[in-house]
Amino acid sequence: MPIEFIGFITNNNSSETIVRSGPVLNRDHIETVAKVHENAGFDRALLAFHSTSPDGLQVAQHVLAVTERLHVMIAQRPGFTAPTLLARQLATIDQLWRGRVSLHVITGGNAAELRQDGNLLDDKNHRYARTIEFLDILKLEWSSDKPFDYRGKFYEVTNAFSQVKPYRESGIPVFVGGASEGAIEAAARHADTFALWGESYDQVRDVTTRVRAAAARYGRPAPRFSLSVRPILAETEEKAWEKAGAILAQATALQDQTGYRKPADGHATAGARRLLSLAEKGTRIDKRLWTEIAKLTGANSNTTALVGTPEQVAEVFRDYYQLGVSHFLIRGFDPLIDAVEYGRELIPATRKLIAAQDELIGHAAA
Repeated sequence: MPIEFIGFITNNNSSETIVRSGPVLNRDHIETVAKVHENAGFDRALLAFHSTSPDGLQVAQHVLAVTERLHVMIAQRPGFTAPTLLARQLATIDQLWRGRVSLHVITGGNAAELRQDGNLLDDKNHRYARTIEFLDILKLEWSSDKPFDYRGKFYEVTNAFSQVKPYRESGIPVFVGGASEGAIEAAARHADTFALWGESYDQVRDVTTRVRAAAARYGRPAPRFSLSVRPILAETEEKAWEKAGAILAQATALQDQTGYRKPADGHATAGARRLLSLAEKGTRIDKRLWTEIAKLTGANSNTTALVGTPEQVAEVFRDYYQLGVSHFLIRGFDPLIDAVEYGRELIPATRKLIAAQDELIGHAAA
């Protein structure tokens, strides 16, 4: 099956190891990183959502305007924008840029952050139930050729209709992230791709099995699977681990300045708890999955890393591919420089390995 590499475009040059020095919305940085991703061979790039960050829909428009082939994956949280309106917004952008849009649905596990936008649903199960209704309406707006009514617990619309439809008849690809049972239920109903953080082989087997079973209950094909991880590369394995140690030291020293630290209230989402439980088992899991940054920051985002040479990390991606993962969301601790490095060696090496495996399997089946 075809694979995809997904990058990450931040609104400014910052990370766990880099303190932002420019504006929060840095146009030059966004343009540069977008063009680097396109040149490096990424298929699409994620634009994240946070209750205090610049609007991803508008940033996506700019990314699409300064690139020619790169697709965008726009993160949005149900509950902040009416599903009918977001459906039209996304379809409009998708038409203008000829099918280069996808949606990443982040229901959100941090109730305190959600309340910053006036979202008062503290119960996670209710939030995921709302996500399902949200996506019900979103997809009806994209597909219905006549006005429709919808009556749910969280949304009611009458004679809803969108004149603008997605560029492709198949619609706009929907990614669903999360690790709880509610996330799996939402993915089973609506996801084209289910997004995991960088977990162990056993954890990936567990989640993909549960998602496939849930999709089957609804008579839907299983979604594809995406894995988010932070590759740390060097010309030798020894140097790669030295680099990882330097990243940990720098991230530790800069926590107060970057803000990447454990939540003061001890809050952890289901996904974060899975990464933290992994970190409790050791700093190095499976072949080269590194958990120290997750442990340091409370796993507030995708914070596990793969450490090694480009060829060694590509071999791990092949392992995940054998488990059913076809999308790899990769970002570095030095976002611009690392994207260049990934495009120079890691992405080509991974594509070559997986193509060779597919060819071997094809010959064996013939």
